[in-house]
Amino acid sequence: MNDKLSAGYRNDWLHRMASVCEESSTIDSTLFEKYEVKRGLRDLNGQGVLTGLTEVSEIHSYTVVDREMIPCEGKLFYQGIDIEEIVEGFLAEKRFGFEEVIYLLLFGKLPDEKELDGLKDMLAYYRQSLPTSFVRDIIMKAPSTDLMNMLGRSVLTLYSYDDHADDISTENVLRQCLQLVALFPMFSVYGYHAACYFHEESSFFLHPPKPEYSTAENILHMLRADSKFTALEAKILDIALVLHAEHGGGNNSTFTDHVVTSSGTDTYAAISAALGSLKGPRHGGANKKVSLMFEEMKRQVKNWSDEEEVRSYLVALLNRQAFDKSGLIYGMGHAVYSISDPRAKTLRRFVKKLAEEKGMQKEFELYRLVEKLAPQVIADERHIYKGVSANIDFYSGLVYSMLEIPLEMYTPIFAIGRIAGWSAHRLEELVNAGKIIRPAYKAVGKHKPYVPLCERMGGEDV
Repeated sequence: MNDKLSAGYRNDWLHRMASVCEESSTIDSTLFEKYEVKRGLRDLNGQGVLTGLTEVSEIHSYTVVDREMIPCEGKLFYQGIDIEEIVEGFLAEKRFGFEEVIYLLLFGKLPDEKELDGLKDMLAYYRQSLPTSFVRDIIMKAPSTDLMNMLGRSVLTLYSYDDHADDISTENVLRQCLQLVALFPMFSVYGYHAACYFHEESSFFLHPPKPEYSTAENILHMLRADSKFTALEAKILDIALVLHAEHGGGNNSTFTDHVVTSSGTDTYAAISAALGSLKGPRHGGANKKVSLMFEEMKRQVKNWSDEEEVRSYLVALLNRQAFDKSGLIYGMGHAVYSISDPRAKTLRRFVKKLAEEKGMQKEFELYRLVEKLAPQVIADERHIYKGVSANIDFYSGLVYSMLEIPLEMYTPIFAIGRIAGWSAHRLEELVNAGKIIRPAYKAVGKHKPYVPLCERMGGEDV
Protein backbone atom coordinates (compact mmCIF):
# COMPACT_ATOMS: atom_id res chain seq x y z
CA MET A 1 0.00 0.00 0.00
CA ASN A 2 1.16 3.51 -0.77
CA ASP A 3 2.62 5.02 2.44
CA LYS A 4 0.38 8.04 1.97
CA LEU A 5 -2.67 5.80 2.24
CA SER A 6 -1.55 3.93 5.36
CA ALA A 7 -3.39 4.34 8.66
CA GLY A 8 -0.23 5.71 10.27
CA TYR A 9 0.12 8.43 7.65
CA ARG A 10 -3.54 9.39 7.82
CA ASN A 11 -3.55 9.59 11.62
CA ASP A 12 -0.35 11.64 11.65
CA TRP A 13 -1.71 14.00 9.00
CA LEU A 14 -4.96 14.54 10.90
CA HIS A 15 -3.08 15.11 14.16
CA ARG A 16 -0.84 17.77 12.61
CA MET A 17 -3.59 19.49 10.66
CA ALA A 18 -5.95 19.58 13.65
CA SER A 19 -3.58 22.04 15.34
CA VAL A 20 -3.62 24.16 12.18
CA CYS A 21 -7.41 24.03 12.15
CA GLU A 22 -7.61 25.09 15.80
CA GLU A 23 -5.20 27.98 15.25
CA SER A 24 -7.06 29.24 12.18
CA SER A 25 -10.44 28.91 13.92
CA THR A 26 -9.54 30.68 17.17
CA ILE A 27 -11.06 34.15 17.50
CA ASP A 28 -9.69 36.72 19.94
CA SER A 29 -12.05 36.44 22.92
CA THR A 30 -11.94 40.19 23.58
CA LEU A 31 -13.67 40.82 20.24
CA PHE A 32 -16.90 39.25 21.49
CA GLU A 33 -17.16 41.94 24.16
CA LYS A 34 -15.92 44.69 21.85
CA TYR A 35 -18.70 44.06 19.34
CA GLU A 36 -21.28 43.28 22.04
CA VAL A 37 -21.87 39.79 20.73
CA LYS A 38 -24.66 38.02 22.62
CA ARG A 39 -22.85 34.70 22.94
CA GLY A 40 -25.28 31.84 23.31
CA LEU A 41 -27.97 34.40 22.36
CA ARG A 42 -27.84 35.69 25.94
CA ASP A 43 -27.00 39.13 27.28
CA LEU A 44 -24.39 39.85 29.97
CA ASN A 45 -26.96 39.08 32.67
CA GLY A 46 -27.63 35.67 31.20
CA GLN A 47 -31.07 36.61 29.87
CA GLY A 48 -32.04 35.21 26.49
CA VAL A 49 -32.17 37.57 23.53
CA LEU A 50 -35.76 37.91 22.31
CA THR A 51 -35.94 36.18 18.92
CA GLY A 52 -39.58 35.16 18.67
CA LEU A 53 -43.03 34.90 20.21
CA THR A 54 -44.92 31.80 21.33
CA GLU A 55 -48.18 30.80 22.98
CA VAL A 56 -47.14 27.17 23.45
CA SER A 57 -45.53 27.63 26.87
CA GLU A 58 -44.13 30.17 29.31
CA ILE A 59 -41.29 30.02 31.81
CA HIS A 60 -41.49 32.32 34.82
CA SER A 61 -38.37 32.67 36.97
CA TYR A 62 -38.28 36.28 38.17
CA THR A 63 -40.41 39.33 38.96
CA VAL A 64 -39.57 42.95 38.17
CA VAL A 65 -39.57 45.37 41.10
CA ASP A 66 -38.51 48.98 40.46
CA ARG A 67 -36.98 47.85 37.16
CA GLU A 68 -34.87 45.27 38.98
CA MET A 69 -35.18 41.56 38.22
CA ILE A 70 -35.86 39.62 41.43
CA PRO A 71 -35.57 35.79 41.22
CA CYS A 72 -38.66 33.88 42.32
CA GLU A 73 -39.86 30.29 42.54
CA GLY A 74 -39.88 28.85 39.03
CA LYS A 75 -43.15 28.37 37.21
CA LEU A 76 -43.87 26.60 33.91
CA PHE A 77 -47.11 27.06 31.96
CA TYR A 78 -48.35 24.91 29.06
CA GLN A 79 -50.69 27.02 26.90
CA GLY A 80 -51.20 29.30 29.92
CA ILE A 81 -51.94 26.52 32.45
CA ASP A 82 -49.58 25.91 35.38
CA ILE A 83 -47.84 22.56 34.90
CA GLU A 84 -48.22 21.79 38.61
CA GLU A 85 -52.00 22.22 38.29
CA ILE A 86 -52.03 19.97 35.24
CA VAL A 87 -50.24 17.19 37.12
CA GLU A 88 -52.48 17.57 40.17
CA GLY A 89 -55.52 17.50 37.88
CA PHE A 90 -54.95 14.19 36.12
CA LEU A 91 -53.57 12.52 39.25
CA ALA A 92 -56.71 13.49 41.19
CA GLU A 93 -58.75 11.73 38.49
CA LYS A 94 -56.42 8.69 38.65
CA ARG A 95 -55.47 8.68 34.98
CA PHE A 96 -52.46 9.27 32.78
CA GLY A 97 -51.63 12.81 31.67
CA PHE A 98 -49.18 12.73 28.77
CA GLU A 99 -51.84 12.28 26.08
CA GLU A 100 -53.83 15.17 27.55
CA VAL A 101 -50.70 17.34 27.43
CA ILE A 102 -50.09 16.41 23.78
CA TYR A 103 -53.60 17.65 22.98
CA LEU A 104 -53.13 20.82 25.04
CA LEU A 105 -49.83 21.74 23.39
CA LEU A 106 -51.03 21.07 19.85
CA PHE A 107 -54.53 22.55 20.04
CA GLY A 108 -54.22 25.22 22.74
CA LYS A 109 -56.87 23.91 25.12
CA LEU A 110 -57.60 21.02 27.45
CA PRO A 111 -59.61 18.29 25.71
CA ASP A 112 -62.97 17.05 26.86
CA GLU A 113 -63.42 13.29 27.24
CA LYS A 114 -64.48 12.75 23.63
CA GLU A 115 -61.63 14.85 22.24
CA LEU A 116 -59.09 13.04 24.41
CA ASP A 117 -60.40 9.65 23.29
CA GLY A 118 -60.14 10.81 19.68
CA LEU A 119 -56.47 11.68 20.12
CA LYS A 120 -55.76 8.36 21.85
CA ASP A 121 -57.41 6.52 18.97
CA MET A 122 -55.24 8.39 16.45
CA LEU A 123 -52.05 7.58 18.37
CA ALA A 124 -53.06 3.92 18.66
CA TYR A 125 -53.67 3.84 14.89
CA TYR A 126 -50.31 5.43 14.07
CA ARG A 127 -48.50 2.96 16.33
CA GLN A 128 -49.85 0.25 14.06
CA SER A 129 -49.02 2.16 10.85
CA LEU A 130 -45.28 1.47 10.80
CA PRO A 131 -44.45 -0.38 7.57
CA THR A 132 -43.88 -4.08 8.25
CA SER A 133 -40.39 -3.94 6.75
CA PHE A 134 -39.25 -0.87 8.72
CA VAL A 135 -38.05 -2.63 11.87
CA ARG A 136 -36.32 -5.35 9.86
CA ASP A 137 -34.71 -3.13 7.21
CA ILE A 138 -33.94 0.05 9.17
CA ILE A 139 -33.64 -0.77 12.87
CA MET A 140 -32.30 -4.34 12.77
CA LYS A 141 -30.02 -4.15 9.74
CA ALA A 142 -27.97 -1.20 11.01
CA PRO A 143 -28.26 -1.25 14.83
CA SER A 144 -26.49 1.57 16.63
CA THR A 145 -25.21 1.73 20.19
CA ASP A 146 -26.11 5.43 20.12
CA LEU A 147 -29.89 5.42 20.35
CA MET A 148 -30.28 9.13 19.66
CA ASN A 149 -28.50 8.80 16.32
CA MET A 150 -30.60 5.72 15.61
CA LEU A 151 -33.74 7.67 16.47
CA GLY A 152 -32.70 10.49 14.14
CA ARG A 153 -31.98 8.03 11.33
CA SER A 154 -35.38 6.39 11.79
CA VAL A 155 -37.10 9.78 11.57
CA LEU A 156 -35.24 10.72 8.39
CA THR A 157 -35.97 7.33 6.83
CA LEU A 158 -39.73 7.82 7.36
CA TYR A 159 -39.47 10.52 4.68
CA SER A 160 -39.02 7.76 2.08
CA TYR A 161 -42.23 6.06 3.21
CA ASP A 162 -44.34 9.25 3.07
CA ASP A 163 -46.08 10.05 -0.22
CA HIS A 164 -46.64 13.64 0.99
CA ALA A 165 -43.34 14.18 2.81
CA ASP A 166 -42.77 17.74 1.56
CA ASP A 167 -46.31 19.01 2.04
CA ILE A 168 -46.13 21.66 4.79
CA SER A 169 -49.85 22.37 5.03
CA THR A 170 -51.16 22.38 8.59
CA GLU A 171 -53.21 19.22 8.11
CA ASN A 172 -50.32 17.23 6.67
CA VAL A 173 -47.76 18.44 9.21
CA LEU A 174 -50.20 17.62 12.02
CA ARG A 175 -50.50 14.08 10.63
CA GLN A 176 -46.74 13.72 10.43
CA CYS A 177 -46.25 15.05 13.95
CA LEU A 178 -48.87 12.74 15.47
CA GLN A 179 -47.28 9.80 13.70
CA LEU A 180 -43.87 10.73 15.15
CA VAL A 181 -45.35 11.16 18.64
CA ALA A 182 -46.82 7.66 18.32
CA LEU A 183 -43.69 6.03 16.87
CA PHE A 184 -40.92 7.57 19.00
CA PRO A 185 -41.37 4.97 21.80
CA MET A 186 -41.18 2.10 19.30
CA PHE A 187 -38.11 3.49 17.52
CA SER A 188 -36.35 3.98 20.86
CA VAL A 189 -37.20 0.67 22.52
CA TYR A 190 -36.79 -1.47 19.41
CA GLY A 191 -33.51 0.28 18.66
CA TYR A 192 -32.31 -0.55 22.16
CA HIS A 193 -33.22 -4.23 21.85
CA ALA A 194 -31.55 -4.48 18.44
CA ALA A 195 -28.36 -2.87 19.77
CA CYS A 196 -28.29 -5.25 22.74
CA TYR A 197 -28.78 -8.28 20.48
CA PHE A 198 -26.17 -7.41 17.87
CA HIS A 199 -23.58 -5.70 20.07
CA GLU A 200 -23.98 -7.51 23.40
CA GLU A 201 -25.40 -10.85 22.18
CA SER A 202 -28.37 -10.66 24.54
CA SER A 203 -31.78 -12.18 23.88
CA PHE A 204 -33.88 -10.39 21.29
CA PHE A 205 -37.60 -9.76 21.63
CA LEU A 206 -40.12 -7.28 20.23
CA HIS A 207 -43.43 -6.67 21.97
CA PRO A 208 -45.97 -4.86 19.77
CA PRO A 209 -47.58 -1.85 21.45
CA LYS A 210 -51.04 -2.32 22.96
CA PRO A 211 -53.75 0.08 21.74
CA GLU A 212 -55.35 0.30 25.18
CA TYR A 213 -52.09 1.32 26.87
CA SER A 214 -50.88 4.87 27.48
CA THR A 215 -47.51 5.99 26.11
CA ALA A 216 -45.85 5.34 29.49
CA GLU A 217 -47.41 1.90 29.82
CA ASN A 218 -46.36 0.95 26.30
CA ILE A 219 -42.75 1.99 26.94
CA LEU A 220 -42.50 -0.31 29.98
CA HIS A 221 -44.46 -3.07 28.22
CA MET A 222 -42.17 -3.01 25.15
CA LEU A 223 -38.96 -2.56 27.14
CA ARG A 224 -39.30 -5.44 29.61
CA ALA A 225 -39.00 -9.07 28.65
CA ASP A 226 -42.00 -10.05 30.79
CA SER A 227 -43.94 -6.84 29.95
CA LYS A 228 -44.81 -6.44 33.64
CA PHE A 229 -44.87 -3.14 35.55
CA THR A 230 -46.61 -1.67 38.57
CA ALA A 231 -49.19 1.10 38.53
CA LEU A 232 -46.77 3.40 40.38
CA GLU A 233 -43.99 2.77 37.85
CA ALA A 234 -46.26 3.68 34.91
CA LYS A 235 -47.64 6.73 36.74
CA ILE A 236 -44.21 8.18 37.50
CA LEU A 237 -42.90 7.57 33.97
CA ASP A 238 -46.04 9.32 32.67
CA ILE A 239 -45.31 12.31 34.93
CA ALA A 240 -41.73 12.42 33.65
CA LEU A 241 -43.00 12.53 30.05
CA VAL A 242 -45.42 15.34 30.96
CA LEU A 243 -42.63 17.38 32.56
CA HIS A 244 -40.32 16.84 29.57
CA ALA A 245 -42.97 17.62 26.96
CA GLU A 246 -42.22 21.32 26.54
CA HIS A 247 -39.98 24.08 27.86
CA GLY A 248 -40.36 27.26 25.84
CA GLY A 249 -39.17 28.23 22.39
CA GLY A 250 -35.67 29.23 23.45
CA ASN A 251 -34.21 25.93 24.62
CA ASN A 252 -31.58 24.65 22.20
CA SER A 253 -33.51 21.82 20.54
CA THR A 254 -36.79 23.73 20.20
CA PHE A 255 -35.00 26.77 18.81
CA THR A 256 -33.29 24.41 16.36
CA ASP A 257 -36.74 23.16 15.40
CA HIS A 258 -37.86 26.78 14.77
CA VAL A 259 -34.72 27.63 12.78
CA VAL A 260 -34.95 24.60 10.50
CA THR A 261 -38.73 24.90 10.13
CA SER A 262 -38.36 28.56 9.10
CA SER A 263 -36.48 27.44 6.00
CA GLY A 264 -39.64 25.71 4.72
CA THR A 265 -38.19 22.19 4.89
CA ASP A 266 -40.05 18.97 5.70
CA THR A 267 -41.11 17.73 9.13
CA TYR A 268 -38.62 14.84 9.19
CA ALA A 269 -35.65 17.15 8.58
CA ALA A 270 -36.80 19.61 11.26
CA ILE A 271 -37.42 16.98 13.94
CA SER A 272 -34.18 15.09 13.24
CA ALA A 273 -32.28 18.38 13.63
CA ALA A 274 -33.96 18.92 17.01
CA LEU A 275 -32.95 15.39 18.01
CA GLY A 276 -29.34 16.14 17.14
CA SER A 277 -29.44 19.14 19.46
CA LEU A 278 -31.13 17.27 22.31
CA LYS A 279 -28.47 14.57 22.23
CA GLY A 280 -25.76 16.94 23.47
CA PRO A 281 -24.55 16.64 27.10
CA ARG A 282 -25.28 20.35 27.62
CA HIS A 283 -28.94 19.67 26.82
CA GLY A 284 -30.89 16.40 26.95
CA GLY A 285 -27.82 14.23 27.47
CA ALA A 286 -27.30 15.77 30.91
CA ASN A 287 -29.49 13.19 32.69
CA LYS A 288 -26.98 10.47 31.81
CA LYS A 289 -24.19 12.57 33.25
CA VAL A 290 -26.10 12.97 36.53
CA SER A 291 -26.54 9.22 36.89
CA LEU A 292 -22.90 8.45 36.07
CA MET A 293 -21.74 11.14 38.51
CA PHE A 294 -23.82 9.64 41.31
CA GLU A 295 -22.56 6.13 40.55
CA GLU A 296 -19.01 7.32 41.10
CA MET A 297 -20.06 9.31 44.16
CA LYS A 298 -21.57 6.16 45.71
CA ARG A 299 -18.27 4.36 45.16
CA GLN A 300 -16.09 7.16 46.52
CA VAL A 301 -18.20 8.33 49.48
CA LYS A 302 -18.21 5.67 52.19
CA ASN A 303 -20.94 7.16 54.39
CA TRP A 304 -23.74 8.56 52.21
CA SER A 305 -25.33 10.36 55.14
CA ASP A 306 -22.12 12.10 56.30
CA GLU A 307 -22.54 15.75 55.27
CA GLU A 308 -18.85 16.57 55.46
CA GLU A 309 -17.82 13.58 53.36
CA VAL A 310 -20.43 14.39 50.72
CA ARG A 311 -19.46 18.07 50.82
CA SER A 312 -15.79 17.16 50.25
CA TYR A 313 -16.73 15.15 47.18
CA LEU A 314 -18.76 18.07 45.79
CA VAL A 315 -15.79 20.39 46.33
CA ALA A 316 -13.61 17.89 44.45
CA LEU A 317 -16.11 17.93 41.57
CA LEU A 318 -15.97 21.72 41.32
CA ASN A 319 -12.18 21.69 41.50
CA ARG A 320 -11.93 19.21 38.61
CA GLN A 321 -10.62 16.45 40.87
CA ALA A 322 -13.48 13.96 40.60
CA PHE A 323 -15.72 12.18 38.06
CA ASP A 324 -15.06 13.60 34.54
CA LYS A 325 -13.02 16.55 35.87
CA SER A 326 -15.30 19.02 34.09
CA GLY A 327 -15.71 21.21 37.18
CA LEU A 328 -19.49 20.69 37.14
CA ILE A 329 -22.01 19.25 39.55
CA TYR A 330 -24.39 17.79 36.99
CA GLY A 331 -28.07 18.39 37.59
CA MET A 332 -27.48 21.61 39.53
CA GLY A 333 -28.25 24.99 37.99
CA HIS A 334 -30.27 26.07 34.98
CA ALA A 335 -30.02 28.78 32.33
CA VAL A 336 -33.40 30.20 33.36
CA TYR A 337 -34.34 29.02 36.85
CA SER A 338 -32.36 30.04 39.92
CA ILE A 339 -34.47 29.50 43.05
CA SER A 340 -36.30 26.38 41.83
CA ASP A 341 -37.13 24.34 38.74
CA PRO A 342 -40.86 23.47 38.97
CA ARG A 343 -40.27 20.26 37.03
CA ALA A 344 -37.67 19.01 39.53
CA LYS A 345 -39.89 20.06 42.43
CA THR A 346 -42.85 18.15 41.00
CA LEU A 347 -40.85 15.03 40.17
CA ARG A 348 -39.18 14.94 43.58
CA ARG A 349 -42.54 14.38 45.30
CA PHE A 350 -43.02 11.08 43.52
CA VAL A 351 -39.41 9.88 43.54
CA LYS A 352 -39.65 9.24 47.28
CA LYS A 353 -42.67 6.95 46.80
CA LEU A 354 -40.89 5.03 44.06
CA ALA A 355 -37.74 4.74 46.19
CA GLU A 356 -39.81 3.19 48.97
CA GLU A 357 -41.38 0.69 46.54
CA LYS A 358 -37.94 -0.22 45.16
CA GLY A 359 -36.12 -0.30 48.51
CA MET A 360 -33.80 2.53 47.40
CA GLN A 361 -34.40 5.00 50.22
CA LYS A 362 -30.65 5.38 50.83
CA GLU A 363 -30.07 6.49 47.24
CA PHE A 364 -32.94 8.97 47.47
CA GLU A 365 -31.58 10.46 50.70
CA LEU A 366 -28.16 10.86 49.06
CA TYR A 367 -29.77 12.83 46.23
CA ARG A 368 -31.64 14.99 48.75
CA LEU A 369 -28.40 15.66 50.63
CA VAL A 370 -26.57 16.68 47.45
CA GLU A 371 -29.50 18.91 46.50
CA LYS A 372 -29.16 20.61 49.90
CA LEU A 373 -25.36 20.95 49.95
CA ALA A 374 -24.54 21.72 46.30
CA PRO A 375 -25.87 25.34 46.28
CA GLN A 376 -23.81 26.09 49.40
CA VAL A 377 -20.66 24.53 47.92
CA ILE A 378 -21.10 26.35 44.59
CA ALA A 379 -21.60 29.67 46.41
CA ASP A 380 -18.44 29.11 48.48
CA GLU A 381 -16.21 27.78 45.71
CA ARG A 382 -17.44 29.82 42.75
CA HIS A 383 -18.71 32.92 44.57
CA ILE A 384 -22.04 32.60 42.76
CA TYR A 385 -24.85 33.91 44.93
CA LYS A 386 -27.73 34.37 42.46
CA GLY A 387 -29.15 31.02 43.50
CA VAL A 388 -28.55 27.53 42.14
CA SER A 389 -31.15 24.80 42.34
CA ALA A 390 -31.65 21.25 41.11
CA ASN A 391 -32.97 20.97 37.57
CA ILE A 392 -35.16 18.21 36.16
CA ASP A 393 -32.13 16.17 35.05
CA PHE A 394 -31.11 15.85 38.69
CA TYR A 395 -34.05 13.59 39.54
CA SER A 396 -35.05 12.14 36.15
CA GLY A 397 -31.94 9.95 36.02
CA LEU A 398 -32.75 8.53 39.46
CA VAL A 399 -36.33 7.86 38.34
CA TYR A 400 -35.15 6.02 35.24
CA SER A 401 -32.63 3.94 37.18
CA MET A 402 -35.32 2.92 39.69
CA LEU A 403 -37.57 2.00 36.76
CA GLU A 404 -34.70 -0.19 35.48
CA ILE A 405 -34.57 1.80 32.27
CA PRO A 406 -31.08 1.36 30.75
CA LEU A 407 -28.77 4.36 30.64
CA GLU A 408 -28.81 4.34 26.83
CA MET A 409 -32.54 5.06 26.92
CA TYR A 410 -32.40 8.15 29.17
CA THR A 411 -32.13 10.79 26.46
CA PRO A 412 -34.53 8.99 24.08
CA ILE A 413 -37.11 9.05 26.91
CA PHE A 414 -36.58 12.83 27.04
CA ALA A 415 -37.17 12.94 23.28
CA ILE A 416 -40.34 10.83 23.55
CA GLY A 417 -41.73 13.56 25.81
CA ARG A 418 -40.32 16.56 23.96
CA ILE A 419 -41.60 15.56 20.50
CA ALA A 420 -44.97 16.92 21.70
CA GLY A 421 -43.48 20.39 22.23
CA TRP A 422 -41.40 20.28 19.06
CA SER A 423 -44.54 19.46 17.09
CA ALA A 424 -46.46 22.38 18.59
CA HIS A 425 -43.62 24.80 17.86
CA ARG A 426 -43.19 23.57 14.28
CA LEU A 427 -46.87 24.14 13.62
CA GLU A 428 -46.72 27.57 15.27
CA GLU A 429 -43.72 28.57 13.13
CA LEU A 430 -45.42 27.42 9.92
CA VAL A 431 -48.82 28.98 10.69
CA ASN A 432 -47.28 32.36 11.45
CA ALA A 433 -45.10 32.17 8.33
CA GLY A 434 -42.32 34.45 9.52
CA LYS A 435 -39.01 35.11 7.83
CA ILE A 436 -36.27 32.53 7.65
CA ILE A 437 -34.30 32.83 10.89
CA ARG A 438 -30.93 34.34 10.11
CA PRO A 439 -29.02 36.04 12.94
CA ALA A 440 -25.99 38.15 12.09
CA TYR A 441 -22.34 37.15 12.41
CA LYS A 442 -19.62 39.79 12.09
CA ALA A 443 -16.54 38.85 10.10
CA VAL A 444 -13.38 39.80 12.03
CA GLY A 445 -10.73 38.12 9.89
CA LYS A 446 -8.18 40.17 7.96
CA HIS A 447 -8.34 40.45 4.19
CA LYS A 448 -5.47 38.65 2.42
CA PRO A 449 -4.31 38.53 -1.19
CA TYR A 450 -4.53 35.35 -3.24
CA VAL A 451 -1.05 33.83 -3.70
CA PRO A 452 -0.30 31.51 -6.65
CA LEU A 453 0.42 27.92 -5.60
CA CYS A 454 4.05 28.00 -6.76
CA GLU A 455 4.76 31.01 -4.54
CA ARG A 456 3.29 29.68 -1.30
CA MET A 457 5.65 28.77 1.50
CA GLY A 458 5.02 26.09 4.10
CA GLY A 459 3.60 22.76 3.03
CA GLU A 460 2.81 19.85 5.31
CA ASP A 461 5.79 20.24 7.67
CA VAL A 462 3.59 22.06 10.14
